[in-house]
Amino acid sequence: MAVNLHPPASLLPVAGARLGSAEAAIKKPGRKDLLLIELVPGSRVAGVFTRNAFCAAPVQLCREALGRGTAIRGLLINSGNANAGTGKAGHEAAWETMAAAAAQLGCAPEQVLPFSTGVIGQKLPADRVKAALPAAKADLVTEGWMQASRTIMTTDTLPKGASRQVQTSQGLVTVTGVSKGAGMICPDMATLLAFVGTDARLTQAATQACLNAAVGKSFNCVTVDGDTSTNDSCVFFATAQVGTAEVDEQHPDYAIIAAAVTEVCTELAQAIVRDGEGATRFITIEIAHAKSEGEARLAAYALAHSPLFKTAAFAGDANWGRILAAVGRSGIEGLDVSRISVRVDDVELLVNGEPHLDYREERGAAVFAKPEYRIRIDLGRGDAGVTVWTCDFSYDYVKINAEYRT
Repeated sequence: MAVNLHPPASLLPVAGARLGSAEAAIKKPGRKDLLLIELVPGSRVAGVFTRNAFCAAPVQLCREALGRGTAIRGLLINSGNANAGTGKAGHEAAWETMAAAAAQLGCAPEQVLPFSTGVIGQKLPADRVKAALPAAKADLVTEGWMQASRTIMTTDTLPKGASRQVQTSQGLVTVTGVSKGAGMICPDMATLLAFVGTDARLTQAATQACLNAAVGKSFNCVTVDGDTSTNDSCVFFATAQVGTAEVDEQHPDYAIIAAAVTEVCTELAQAIVRDGEGATRFITIEIAHAKSEGEARLAAYALAHSPLFKTAAFAGDANWGRILAAVGRSGIEGLDVSRISVRVDDVELLVNGEPHLDYREERGAAVFAKPEYRIRIDLGRGDAGVTVWTCDFSYDYVKINAEYRT
């Protein structure tokens, strides 16, 4: 039931990265659920991770490796099992799979970053992962992105991927990424996994800065249900295959590359919301004229997380009083409702705290019945703003999550 979302027609290969998929039968047999990504020596790798206190064993190991400045040579991703809430045994299982993947890639175990997604509280079946690794290695190809987008899926109904190419002073640079996620999606490093690569020759600092900026405008601007996962991870790698001069944040090419990375991440983030569990509406919430970005986010997420609003959205009900109620309880100090204006697409609902004189129920209902629309809320307080993407709550959201482990 994804909202105006289609699988990527094609994804551009990134020189210096090879991807291979295999069947490990981690949750169910008969589908590829293990992904191995090999990176050329000299690649720069950056990551951002969940701030959930119960973060999964793979998240802990990734943070440790990147914190030490380890030269990363591989990424190992499994779907079907989150390996979160599994204590010491989960940590040991993740390390076992890292060591096995390292043996396949000819590097040290700490040079492999592990990622898991799926059911929380169940130990990762490391033996199944290790048994499938030779097949994943045999499958390694630079054109493996399309299969990778399918391999990492859990409750996703469609694979998610995006590519861009930009011309720089050192040549044509490619940026390609894949992501997964449909439920348990909320900012704080928007369960969500994303892997984005470029062949640009970015410095380590520029790689991390590029990712931080992109995530702030993309994955940390989406929410499906307000639940921050234990496993959220977004990794960006630069394989340094284009050009000879390193690109730092002051280099003229940096802004060009960073813009392409942000575009890819935004497309991937929006795809996650369009494919939200049971979603039938894709809703853009734009907060304007706030005093700060922080208070703009308070208003945006008060609405985006409101079950009353989200269920009305599913029904196509033009009950815009739920919008006002959510903004009013958002916690913004000193909010003056007489300065607030609200509209959906081109239909004005509220102007300076008063219902618009020309508003008619049928006009509002026509917008709320659309599969996607924009809600603009002007707080009349300053110059800051934010845009957030969310979806509705349908009967299927309850059904999918009630039956998640069956």
